Amino acid sequence: MTHIAARDTVLRERENSVSSANTAVPITVAYGDGIGPEIMEATLRILQASGASLAIETIDIGERVYARGFSAGIEPGAWDSLRRTKVFLKAPITTPQGGGFKSLNVTVRKTLGLYANVRPCVSYHPFVRTKHPKMDVVIVRENEEDTYGGIEHRQTDEVVQCLKLITRPGCEKIVRYAFEYARANNRKKVTCFTKDNIMKLTDGLFHKVFDEIGAEYPELEREHWIVDIGSAKLADTPEAFDVIVMPNLYGDILSDVAAQIAGSVGLAGSSNIGSEVAMFEAIHGSAPRRAGQNLANPSGLLLGGVMMLVHIGQVEAAARVHNAWLKTIEDGIHTYDIYSEGVSSKKVGTREFADAVIARLGQLPTSLRPVEYRAPAAHVAAPPAAAAHAKKATVGVDVFLHWSRGDRNPNELAGLLQPLTNGALSLSMISNRGTKVWPDGLPETFRTDHWRCRFEATGGREVSHRDIAALLSKAADAGLDFIKTENLCTFDGEPGYSRGQGQ
Repeated sequence: MTHIAARDTVLRERENSVSSANTAVPITVAYGDGIGPEIMEATLRILQASGASLAIETIDIGERVYARGFSAGIEPGAWDSLRRTKVFLKAPITTPQGGGFKSLNVTVRKTLGLYANVRPCVSYHPFVRTKHPKMDVVIVRENEEDTYGGIEHRQTDEVVQCLKLITRPGCEKIVRYAFEYARANNRKKVTCFTKDNIMKLTDGLFHKVFDEIGAEYPELEREHWIVDIGSAKLADTPEAFDVIVMPNLYGDILSDVAAQIAGSVGLAGSSNIGSEVAMFEAIHGSAPRRAGQNLANPSGLLLGGVMMLVHIGQVEAAARVHNAWLKTIEDGIHTYDIYSEGVSSKKVGTREFADAVIARLGQLPTSLRPVEYRAPAAHVAAPPAAAAHAKKATVGVDVFLHWSRGDRNPNELAGLLQPLTNGALSLSMISNRGTKVWPDGLPETFRTDHWRCRFEATGGREVSHRDIAALLSKAADAGLDFIKTENLCTFDGEPGYSRGQGQ
């Protein structure tokens, strides 16, 4: 408690001194958990010494808030500060293990519409070890959709599901942001990673929107990679890429990979940009094992702070901090995580590293390339246009069953289902985990207790909700445990559903 009380006293004194500046820009700061308080204190000392003009409001997040019964790690009153300042500098937090606790990052990003996660991954060769001395890649990650909706269900004894949701407006926002970022920062190429050879509708939509919007930027090269071979290429030859835009899950994984192969995850900062609010942070976690030891590297959070200064228009201070940091790295003043005999000149702690950066404010690196910043371009391009209403027709239904009788013979299940058909719908296919098992299935196919049973319209006609309800009523009378349905619809005559393996 003594450490926390002393820290809070220092924070109040710092907030009072900084808030007196007439031109101070309000920001919300959270010190987080683990190493968070140490690296935040170091970061703010450097930012303030640079001449940045900040009016700091502090909120409490993380472990102490989880312990007070708030499942997302943030109290209701903290939202008022975030909505008022619209700028959030956040140290890492520790999310408790076990069910019932939500990710604070995901909650903040989705609640405040922070749709673009931007993570520069840069090599600092030869001062930080890397196999990729020319690497300078920016990952632009979609931040609100994909599997991160967190919509999951247990459906049977053996099967759980997670919904992957991709929307056209979400794709349009992130793809346009990536191209606008590339244009504003003199980048040459934008690459898209998806897995649309398998997920033809969800990832297929992301790729399609990438092609559509990319055509509006003829001065920028554009390309698409399937995410698996693209990931291999990124890990092996990152200099082949410039800006990469990806759906949420791929972007989360590969931005960490890119940061690590550039030199260290501990050196990477990120921004989370929305139309109203922005959040800035390190990409690493709270590292509780290193807490309170004056060991942690504040660089990731500091570079997140540099991105924040650019965002609020304090570009001179941003360049001053970034160049002083580069000079410090270049001079071999390193924390334990990047210290290397023969390369580093001095191993320092968190506070001493901050002192070294402050001592170099106003200096430029001589080997590493100095940075310059200009006032940021508009963070949000024109909002996505409303999609044209397609002609929608319901032509069938997939009924998902929990069924585990005998040896789980799909022919037996088909025998139970075929009497349910009526003049509107007839059974056309049964699959198990996406693999067709009826008709003409193979006995070698492994089967669980989770079945997709496809009923399609008879004679190519449309079916009504009443037709589907009548089918389900018959299934209930037959004692079949249906757990979910998905209507099969066409849009302007094009199927809006996967045809399934073997179809």
